Order: sequence, then C-alpha cells, then structure tokens
Amino acid sequence: MNRFTGKTAVVTAAGQGIGRAVAERLKAEGATVFASDLNEALLHDFDCAGTASVDCTDPVAVKAYFGEFERIDVLAHCVGYVHQGTIEECSEDDWRFSMNVSLDSAFHVFRAALPKMKEFGGNIVTIASVIGAQSGLPRRAAYGAAKGGLVALMKSVARDYLEYGIRANSVSPGTVQTPSLDGRIAALSETLGSEEAALKFFVDRQPTGRFGTPEEIAALCAYLVSDESSLITGQNIAVDGGMSI
Repeated sequence: MNRFTGKTAVVTAAGQGIGRAVAERLKAEGATVFASDLNEALLHDFDCAGTASVDCTDPVAVKAYFGEFERIDVLAHCVGYVHQGTIEECSEDDWRFSMNVSLDSAFHVFRAALPKMKEFGGNIVTIASVIGAQSGLPRRAAYGAAKGGLVALMKSVARDYLEYGIRANSVSPGTVQTPSLDGRIAALSETLGSEEAALKFFVDRQPTGRFGTPEEIAALCAYLVSDESSLITGQNIAVDGGMSI
C-alpha cells in the first residue's frame, strides 16, 4: 500500500526498536520520512529523507529541529524510558528523569510540531504503555505515572486541535522484543540468577505467551495516522497480548 505518498512524516526515537519499525513502515508506504534519535549513529543504515540527533528533553533543540519543517503530515513520537522500582525505590532524580524522558519530551515535541500541522491538518501517534495507561505492574511506579500522563496529554491535544483537522492517538504496547527489553532481561537475570528465569518472568506477563514485535506495533501506528482511521482520535489502544484484559 501507499497510504502516505506525498506526506511528510517525522519520527522521534527512530534509531531502534518500536521507533525504527514505525519509521520503516511509514517509509515503505510512501512517506517522506525524517528520523531523529538521541544517538544518530543508530540511523546510519536507514535510507530516508533525513536523519538528525535530537534530544527531545531539550526544548531549545526540539524547537530548532521542528523549525526546519514547512509542513508535517504525520508525527510519531516514540521516546520513552523504563525505570524499574517501587515508589520507595525511586529517588527524586529517578522520578524527574523518568518524567523528563517519557512525558516532558512529548510536551516539547507536540508544542513544536503542532504549529507546522495546523494549516494542513495531520495525524499524531505516540507510544504510551499498558503500564500506567491501562493497568499497573510491579516495580513500575515512575514509568507508569509518566506514561499515564502521556495518554492524558495526548487526549488534550486531540480535543484542542480537532478544529484544525489534527487527530492524536496513542498506542500502549505490552512487552515487546526490543533492545530496551533485552537490557531489562539482562538486569533481572542478575537478580534471579539466570537468563532463563528472567525471560520466563517477562513472558509469563503475556497471556498470549509471547512477546510482541516492533512491527506489530508499527502496523497499528500506521493505521492510526492513515486516512483509514479518520474517525478515531483521542484514543489509547492496547497491543499487549492480553495483559490488560
């Protein structure tokens, strides 16, 4: 399909994992994709309209980056950070960092991108999480709070900018096979004594018995920013293998 031919798409955190899969899916369907990541080196092998190193927690850098675009038809904001710990195990620095990465970054990106979308309309999708948005899980206090706030922010944007022909939605994955998950499995392996035990812990959270793939998340994101979903806005949709049932 070529649902995005003639459209300009900007994807943040596109270096790997879900962000990369979203960028690749939009490009495969005809979009002119501009991809950014804090670590631009991760994008060296991605053939798209342009790549950049952008720290989405820096409002000055975000404003400068989005100021380069004359028009944005599709915005996919995929930045996030998973802090592991209960509220007692979460320091003030941990809390501020989690909010800065997972919530404040969206505030900066939305505020910079929306003026570029108001004239022609457009679609926004952001990556939330089943944790915080639909349910709680052990030792995810800061992460759940940040992602829950992200969903609330998305809904406000959807309501405020509907008159400009702008839609906003979020996707809440469960456990997805990404480099980020690999890191959490490695960390838990040290606590539980084996990688097998750590892997079982994460798989057991999924009623379907398997992890999701970045490509599955990207497929839903592509639908939500396409004209096929023109009646959907302000919604948070879980892709979680049954975690929130």
